[in-house]
Amino acid sequence: MDDDARDQSNGVDVKDDIVTESSAFVREEPSQDDNGPLKIDGEMEILHEKVKKQIIKEGQGQKPAMSSTCFLHYRAWTQKTSHKFEDTWQEQRPFELVLGKEKKEMAGLGIGVASMKSGERALFHVGWELGYGEEGSFSFPNVPPMADLIYEVELIGFDDIKDGKARSDMTVEERIEAADRRKVEGNNYFKEEKLEDAMQQYEMAIAYMGDDFMFQLFGKYRDMALAVKNPCHLNIAACLIKLKRYEEAIGQCTVVLSEDENNVKALFRRGKARAELGQTDSAREDFEKARKHAPQDKAIVKELRLLAEHDKAVYQKQKELYKGNFGVNWPATRASDLLFLSGSRRMSSLMHVSILETVLKAYKNSIGKIIYN
Repeated sequence: MDDDARDQSNGVDVKDDIVTESSAFVREEPSQDDNGPLKIDGEMEILHEKVKKQIIKEGQGQKPAMSSTCFLHYRAWTQKTSHKFEDTWQEQRPFELVLGKEKKEMAGLGIGVASMKSGERALFHVGWELGYGEEGSFSFPNVPPMADLIYEVELIGFDDIKDGKARSDMTVEERIEAADRRKVEGNNYFKEEKLEDAMQQYEMAIAYMGDDFMFQLFGKYRDMALAVKNPCHLNIAACLIKLKRYEEAIGQCTVVLSEDENNVKALFRRGKARAELGQTDSAREDFEKARKHAPQDKAIVKELRLLAEHDKAVYQKQKELYKGNFGVNWPATRASDLLFLSGSRRMSSLMHVSILETVLKAYKNSIGKIIYN
């Protein structure tokens, strides 16, 4: 099968699918204490009189030069109150910062980012003078006057733009071409099994196609952008399924379906992710809808068959649980049955609870009958 033909299939082979489509990747959100920034014991490096740095995770390669377009995720808090006022991980899209051209209130952040390597995560302690200043900000974000700041930053990667041209200054065609170049680089890394490098390229590719940009497009330009953007989300989902990050995969497929409700690949992959989470009814709905638009697709038929077999197996185990055989050995026997069910590939935790509650209720009823009879 040639690449074009393979690209038209729904593709359960993640590797083949990745290398024949536009690709992107959303990085897993770091664990976070809702009460405030991370507490780490790392060495404090002084970058500037008002900017101090602690490394959370080492990066690799070179540091960005002045005028580089940097792609990053960050969280920001006021140091005194630990009030979080920005979080790009929650927004699920990277932030773009051109070194030397950042806004005045991001001067401290710019100094910090300039010290980082691709893939690095770090905490930055920034004095108010290089943040929101003496007056603060009372719109969005809401930052009090003279507030020292803490940033948690991950540098995804950067473009060394020689003429200093920022993404926001590019034409539609230039942005799509730039995204496509990143996609190709990511695919090459993926073929070599360099997944970390591939992830960086994929996420930088999708950063060119952000919500603000897409909102302004109509007609053929929107179609051109979606021809890059939607396959990116689909391959994010493929990667996430491979990494067993099913909730995130569902989100990526849903983005595509919001633009194209009958997209077979999005329905298929969301169905797979839902099935792995035990959401069998929702998974079946996705697979059935996908089959309407691709009735000959063997992968879809296979997944529906697996769901049917799973349902049959669960039904048989439930029948055994409900037989009413409450002898001396019942608790041990039924516990083993529940363990069997919990090991099922697609058994939801809610079903575990439902079965357990039903069996215990039946057990109590049987004991009551024995006592009163």
